[in-house]
Amino acid sequence: MLEALVCPFSQTSLHYDAERQELVSRAAGLAFPIRGGIPILIADEARRLK
Repeated sequence: MLEALVCPFSQTSLHYDAERQELVSRAAGLAFPIRGGIPILIADEARRLK
């Protein structure tokens, strides 16, 4: 299923971070949380990457 998901901002692929339970968009510099098995692809919920 991960192959079908893309970043809503950069339209690039997302990478799964199992330790943090996040989908990471390196192009946008954002990490989106996964809650209850559901990815939350909303800017207000995303964490900025350093």
